[in-house]
Amino acid sequence: MILRTIKLTLFLLTFSSAVNAQQKKVEAPAPVFPLPTEEQMQWHEMETNAFVHFTTNTFTGLEWGYGDEKESIFNPTALDTRQWAKILKETGFKTLILTTKHHDGFCLWPSKYTEHSIKNSPYKNGKSDLVKETAEAAKKYGLKFGVYLSPWDRNHPEYGKPAYLDYYRNQLSELFSNYGPVFEMWFDGANGGDGYYGGSREIRKINAVSYYDWPKTLDIVRKIQPNVIFFSDAGPGVRWVGNERGIAGETNWNTISTDTLHAGKPGISDILNSGSADGDKWVPAEVDVSIRPGWFYHANEDVKVKSAEQLFEIYLSSVGRGSTLLLNIPPDQRGLFHEKDIESLKGYKKILDTEFALNIAKKARVKTSSIRSDAAIYAGKMITDGKKDTYWTTDDDLKTGSFEIDLGKTAPVKYIVLQEYIKLGQRVKDFTVDIWKDGAWQKVAAASTIGYKRILRIDPVMTSRIRININDSKACPLISNAEIY
Repeated sequence: MILRTIKLTLFLLTFSSAVNAQQKKVEAPAPVFPLPTEEQMQWHEMETNAFVHFTTNTFTGLEWGYGDEKESIFNPTALDTRQWAKILKETGFKTLILTTKHHDGFCLWPSKYTEHSIKNSPYKNGKSDLVKETAEAAKKYGLKFGVYLSPWDRNHPEYGKPAYLDYYRNQLSELFSNYGPVFEMWFDGANGGDGYYGGSREIRKINAVSYYDWPKTLDIVRKIQPNVIFFSDAGPGVRWVGNERGIAGETNWNTISTDTLHAGKPGISDILNSGSADGDKWVPAEVDVSIRPGWFYHANEDVKVKSAEQLFEIYLSSVGRGSTLLLNIPPDQRGLFHEKDIESLKGYKKILDTEFALNIAKKARVKTSSIRSDAAIYAGKMITDGKKDTYWTTDDDLKTGSFEIDLGKTAPVKYIVLQEYIKLGQRVKDFTVDIWKDGAWQKVAAASTIGYKRILRIDPVMTSRIRININDSKACPLISNAEIY
């Protein structure tokens, strides 16, 4: 009896070793280039970030200051950057990006390169450094910190001339040297026009392609902080989504070719919105939108704050289409988030937590059309195991496939969440969703891309099984996660 037990044990160990050896020989799918960098993967996983627009415009009622505003107008009465960070943390945001200088040229830190800054305002008798205060508040509440430094400056007398580039680069060096880690640098395509320009009061045009010499300018920043993500119309780290309404493309490729794109180029909104399936660079879309009609606080917009329900719809059309949401919340003249904005933010978080409270597909059984070399490490159960670095995939010659999630019981279904394993590239080009109802499969949704995350909302239905059909893909599909709510 003992001998038979020993033999059985040896057999099982040998069999297990053979299976493990066989699985180790199964190579992972080859990457589909381009691929995200480690920093871009961190950015994808942020999902929701916050913009904070605050400058002299807050006190003048303007959206774009002309650059002739007196420093004395900047005088918030109860400014508290910790309130900003606390509210953002409580409502699910991961990064705080501050407008350190907008087009009016007023600087929220005591820059040694200009007098048009907070150091000459009455706020704290000119002894304040709002960039420092914001960076410290973000750190206190576990948020990453980002900066916006407008390339266009309607105050500076040398704007449009070579000397302004030195000024702009010097200020970048100040920001990236003195305020700790900066996760994202944000700059837009507002490049030239009418302004004060030190008293000239004229229109100045620039060559948006060459004037800023972005490769050299960004290299200066990289030498100080190598891991920063750069946002602009065409990246190079993150691209504009092509609108300010909070809507990513129904088709949304993280890839795009940037050789013909530049910040401010007209007519590129469509390509920025959808990306390019054959793009040669990984430059995902960031969805920037304001909680109010304007980007800066205006009292007459207190009745026009986006509702919690509107913010949730924006979440579905941004994060739910594979992008990251950048929502602007502008402080008021006190220097605080307004009560109306806070009410909407908290209501939005409540909806989010309610709608996505319970993933009924967690650990659910998954049946697949095929498995790569029949290896357990690529089996369907990897889709519902809750681990971001496991995935189901097929053999290299299969660009289609399907998987069926068995919920174990009939339950109400309203949302299907899907994620690709994008560390090896974005692949899926076309897919559909079926639910089992009345003894047959019924199609309830169809879409093109998945990318980092895709959230499909369907008419609520009772079902026990959901099937995802990958109808076309660049290469063998890699699905890392599926959730059902």
